[in-house]
Amino acid sequence: MTYKQTLEWMFAQLPMYQAIGQSALIAKLDNILALSAHLGNPQLKFKSIHVAGTNGKGSTSHMLASILQEAGYDVGLYTSPHLKDFRERIRRNGAVVSEKFVVDFISDNKAFFETHKLSFFEMTVGMAFSYFAMQKVDIAIVEVGLGGRLDSTNILIPELSVITNIGMDHTDILGNTLEIIAAEKAGIIKPGVPVIISEYQEEIVGVFTAIAAKNKASIYLAEQEIPTGYVTSLPGNYQLRNVKGVVAAIRHLPGFIISEDHIVEGLKNVIKNTGLRGRWEQLQDSPKVICDTAHNREGLSLVLDQLLQQPFERLRFVLGFVKEKKLEAILPLFPKGADYYFCRPDIPRGLDALQLRERAEEYGLQGQAFPSVGEALAAALTASSPDDLIFVGGSTFTVAEVV
Repeated sequence: MTYKQTLEWMFAQLPMYQAIGQSALIAKLDNILALSAHLGNPQLKFKSIHVAGTNGKGSTSHMLASILQEAGYDVGLYTSPHLKDFRERIRRNGAVVSEKFVVDFISDNKAFFETHKLSFFEMTVGMAFSYFAMQKVDIAIVEVGLGGRLDSTNILIPELSVITNIGMDHTDILGNTLEIIAAEKAGIIKPGVPVIISEYQEEIVGVFTAIAAKNKASIYLAEQEIPTGYVTSLPGNYQLRNVKGVVAAIRHLPGFIISEDHIVEGLKNVIKNTGLRGRWEQLQDSPKVICDTAHNREGLSLVLDQLLQQPFERLRFVLGFVKEKKLEAILPLFPKGADYYFCRPDIPRGLDALQLRERAEEYGLQGQAFPSVGEALAAALTASSPDDLIFVGGSTFTVAEVV
């Protein structure tokens, strides 16, 4: 198969949460353990940092990778979902995995995948771990896909675990209280492995301390430990919350020599070193167009706070969501005086734009519906003056169509 045919097979024939939602999930680790044994347990052949959380885990993972690269280490990076190309999920020192490796990995193991009915995510985790083992990376930064306890990445025994922020997202799968969700995320805490808590949340810190104590794992609260003053080139005021967790993780990472200069330079060169996109990314000036992948109440609250601090003549939103998004928790956050261009991300899970417009009207948000993200953005640009501000977001998949 060609690379294109390989991706078509992966996307079309196997369940993938990114495309179809909850029905793609398999709430156990049996399959990934079987795959890992079939592959020779590659997860045991490289060191790692495991990163979980509701918001900030992708940015945190990229910042950690950037700092370790600045320190001269050979660094693997596994994140999800991708924006434009599947290979963005698996990187080594910022470079995406080769098309040949993807094709060969699927070809070599296709019979096993089909026999065991593996999910898209399980296959991809196996691919990433095999790649990092083959490349003999010094360390890999591995982002949890969903939750933690039952996530396919949770077969790792890392050098360090990081938990960023806990919010009310994927409640249909992870639970309907912060305490329950925190316990699922804390499932990545391993016996004797230090854990960093990036953001202090009083109502759930006890969940983390209890699970860490049960595992005899040292726990560090970054907000209380790391002074203010570190900055990152990643735009978005919300990144300052992630930075403290990153610096704490680097300081407590055993066995690696990393200087203060490496930390400073790594935080400054995240995009250059790792290729991260879609976090408060400005796509053009005049009118200014900004996109951000924030997609839950906590993340969008931070982004909207910063957006409303920007200078503009008219504020316009190009918004698209997935079907299972709890709009009653999100739509009240958006300003009523703005112009809205509702659209449907081009995935099976995409929420119909007319349905979105009807729901938005319940909260005083007025606008037009468009069948695609591209048409919505084009209409917003046509209607804008040079001093207007356009924000594109609501879903990772909405942003993926414009970057």
